[in-house]
Amino acid sequence: MLRTRLWMGTALVVLAAGMLLIDQRLAPWFPFLFVTLLGLSVAACYELLHLVEPARRPQAWFCYVVVAVMIAANWPSHLLGMERQHFAEPQGIEGWRIVFPHYRQWLWLAGAFSGVILAAFLVEMASFREPGGVFGRMALVVFIAGYLGLLPSFLGQLRWLDVDKPLVGTMALALAIFVPKVCDIGAYFTGRFLGRHKMAPVLSPKKTWEGAAGGLVAATAIAITLDRITDVSPLHGNLGLEIGFGLSMGIVSMLGDLAESLIKRDCSQKDASQALPGFGGILDVVDSVIFPAPLAYLWMSVLSPLAA
Repeated sequence: MLRTRLWMGTALVVLAAGMLLIDQRLAPWFPFLFVTLLGLSVAACYELLHLVEPARRPQAWFCYVVVAVMIAANWPSHLLGMERQHFAEPQGIEGWRIVFPHYRQWLWLAGAFSGVILAAFLVEMASFREPGGVFGRMALVVFIAGYLGLLPSFLGQLRWLDVDKPLVGTMALALAIFVPKVCDIGAYFTGRFLGRHKMAPVLSPKKTWEGAAGGLVAATAIAITLDRITDVSPLHGNLGLEIGFGLSMGIVSMLGDLAESLIKRDCSQKDASQALPGFGGILDVVDSVIFPAPLAYLWMSVLSPLAA
């Protein structure tokens, strides 16, 4: 099992690094990012739907479309150059751009999410035959749109953090991806060799407080390393910001892993699938990255600029 996790983990790291480096030359389209986010989100959607009892599932094709629409909604604002255009800012709000510097991009996502809610009603109206299950299916569609469409969008938006300097987005995205995954790795090995005290015995019996501590140390170390590895430093080489980023991302990534464990336990499953040997399914791999993605975006787009 350990050998399988090592080679599979190495392959995933290489793929992620390749996606970051190749896409940097293809700004502002970033096609590899689009394919990666879309592919992983749809695959995770497939796994999530198959965790749910058939009677409670919404229509699969509709869920895939919902996820695809949410991911695609990240691109129009940037491809149309809207972030470069000058519009009248809302009146009476001082420092609007500092508080929410990239709000125009999020209007597309807000519109897409609103469309999902309306479409969920329409699909159920078209297929309704008898009472029972409508609310549950619509709620699951909206949950999928948020969990597997909206949360990954925060990773996508990091790519355009500075439209004139693609390397800024590359490093920001690298921090958002690798800090949680290195936290996973640190927690796994620390817990494997030193773990004694169970952290969440009901949701995830193998997780220990010793492992969590090791994961946070690893997350902080990689945050400092990645932030200083190039001349572009999303956290400005500020040790306080780097430690804060590493610790907070590590904590939320572990919560993300427990959140996905909650879903699996409720569905009486150990893994989302066996698509990735040694890891389980796609959902088991991405859970700790998409959950802290909003926090990463907050750090990079608001907190770090304010502290600069």
